[in-house]
Amino acid sequence: MLPPEFLERIERQAYIDASGLAEALCGPSAASVRVNRFKWPHRVSGYDRVEWEPDGFYLPGRPLYTSDPLFHAGVYYPQESSGMFTGEMFRQVTAGQEGLRVLDLCGAPGGKSTHLASILGDDGLLVANEVIRSRSAILAENITKWGTGNVIVTNADPSRFAQLPAFFDVVVADAPCSGEGMFRSPVAVREWSLQNANLCCERQRRIIMEVWPALKPGGILIYSTCTFNPAENEENVEWIRKGTGAEPVMINLPPGSPVVPVRYGGTEGYGFYPGRVRGEGFFIAAIRKPVTPAQDERAPDGRKSAVKPSPEAFEKTISLAAFDRERVVMHEGRIIALAADAGLFGFIEARLPVIKAGTMIGELKKNELIPAHDLSMSARQRQEAWTRHSLSREEALAFLRLEALNGSAMPEGRVLLTYRDVPLGFVKNLGNRVNNSYPRLWRIRMERETVMTEIL
Repeated sequence: MLPPEFLERIERQAYIDASGLAEALCGPSAASVRVNRFKWPHRVSGYDRVEWEPDGFYLPGRPLYTSDPLFHAGVYYPQESSGMFTGEMFRQVTAGQEGLRVLDLCGAPGGKSTHLASILGDDGLLVANEVIRSRSAILAENITKWGTGNVIVTNADPSRFAQLPAFFDVVVADAPCSGEGMFRSPVAVREWSLQNANLCCERQRRIIMEVWPALKPGGILIYSTCTFNPAENEENVEWIRKGTGAEPVMINLPPGSPVVPVRYGGTEGYGFYPGRVRGEGFFIAAIRKPVTPAQDERAPDGRKSAVKPSPEAFEKTISLAAFDRERVVMHEGRIIALAADAGLFGFIEARLPVIKAGTMIGELKKNELIPAHDLSMSARQRQEAWTRHSLSREEALAFLRLEALNGSAMPEGRVLLTYRDVPLGFVKNLGNRVNNSYPRLWRIRMERETVMTEIL
């Protein structure tokens, strides 16, 4: 049962078909995934494509992703289709720009962060942040599996970003909200109340104003929620716009698009309503921070840092992965390919709690490089550097469960295991046993299932 106060309010929202929306919210959710083209360059067929995302696809049902090794290898990310529109908005508002610094302020579990990382490319930097420590660990795991290497993961309150004034070209804030867009879930309905919606509105304003100094003059704020509440959506964006002097940024929608423009005052946002779209409820808008004649586009960030590139570490890893020389550093016996050059990373690390700096390449022990699982997931690894061994699906799931593996069929020594030619991780075959390097905290814990569905 949908809350009566909610039903009464959407009747007054002229841009919403209230009866159609209420009916759709009582129906099933759509399942969709976004494919990682760095790991899966093959053609995807048999699925409808998400209208606004070239790598997004609707599935006919919701499969058990945990039973698919390709999911653990970062080949695709199960992401709600409406939320994929963030990527399209980002592409439009940053068209023609390179070397962007982007903040995903509320990044966990990682859908938008992995999406932005794919779009940014090697010369861009994404700082993916999550304020809740346990969720930031999940974010770091998904960033690692995605493998682009251009992401720093932080665990900071939004207020901490004021220490990076005028630093980011784009701030993406998928703000915590009252969750009306997820009303197909009974949990979302139970947790909703007018009081909670009001609290969310106030918290959203606080979050944005705390992070606002970190956005450079002329930079773009992309604001989104998964609710239909005007107070959390267009009214909030208009409040921010008026208080900061920002200007609205419009985007182009193709003819016949199911996305609904939502206009309020001087703001234009975009609404996604079940019944019109196949995804969940979503709202998104963009505004541009004003530039005054006395302001530079970006404040100097300084490059004095204790973090220095390591030529020795670079030479040890150049045959293993294609990382920039200025990003490879040595720290306490570990070799890391930073997500930004060493000076820029040092500036960030001095001001924010960093829990993932880029790509962990490996650890030196007795002058031997022990490769990290990060490296097996990296899209920049040189796969010819390793002895490879292909696994069946059952063998791949055994590896991911940290079960004992049969080494008699695989080469001895350090081996990169693959499934359908996609790397899963490293093992060391000692002959009498196989040492598994898959992270223990990530292992599959669910009981074996009888039905297995492959997506790709």
